[in-house]
Amino acid sequence: MSIKIENLTYVYNPGSPFETKALEDINIEIESGEFIGLIGHTGSGKSTLIQHLNGLIKPTSGKIVINGIDITEKTVKLSDIRRKVGLVFQYPEHQLFEETVYKDIAFGPQNLGLSETEIDQRVREAMELVKLPFDELRDRSPFELSGGQKRRVAIAGVFAMKPEVLVLDEPTSGLDPRTRDEVLDEIKTLHDRYKNTVILVSHSMEDVAKLVDRVIVMHNGKVIFSGTPREVFKETETLESIGLGVPQISYLVKALKKKNINLREDIFTVEEAKEEILKWIRSNKNV
Repeated sequence: MSIKIENLTYVYNPGSPFETKALEDINIEIESGEFIGLIGHTGSGKSTLIQHLNGLIKPTSGKIVINGIDITEKTVKLSDIRRKVGLVFQYPEHQLFEETVYKDIAFGPQNLGLSETEIDQRVREAMELVKLPFDELRDRSPFELSGGQKRRVAIAGVFAMKPEVLVLDEPTSGLDPRTRDEVLDEIKTLHDRYKNTVILVSHSMEDVAKLVDRVIVMHNGKVIFSGTPREVFKETETLESIGLGVPQISYLVKALKKKNINLREDIFTVEEAKEEILKWIRSNKNV
């Protein structure tokens, strides 16, 4: 599904002493099947923006057009939009409520009016995607599971809806490094398998550099950059001036260059750095 945001502005508590402009004249186009990284410091407007995408918040002014449908129109059924736009909040495990893992993941598909066979298939597929053993966990209470497993159950519940747009707000917050990497791999697998549109909100420049096709940078309620990770992360000084940075590997590359280890400047992932360092070693081993 494609998304077009036109002149979007949102004001909290309008007309009161606490009036705050959270978003100002946002214009974004996202093509169907893109994997987008949305970054910005706390308070930049990221979370407010993504809550507009399935109608949780209505704009003060502007339009949000999803697959040609302006979801700000009064005649639009937001329930139909929410079936197609899945939103995973920070700490989604706080929204678990059913007595078993199976029932929690099945809740969304049941509301779509699917057959029991289709629901069962979707639950199995979603649990496989997030690496939860079906036979072992289907009848367990989700509240008995580890923190990482609870997060997976919550994400599986969204996966089972098979949303055409998947929006994830810091989906790895609070997870240990291993579980964090596994969850991100599962999100990438979902995108590769179904070619859905994915919007990942993250504070991790490393995750964004490794996963996404395009990065959108927000600051004080506005979009200030949009481009490929390579294009955006070249703007080190500007990013640092708004409280962000670039992937840590980029700082390592700069430090190595000061030691006369001449590497490309546009390296943003560990894999790229490894390849370039090995290439440099091979070309200098006889020097």
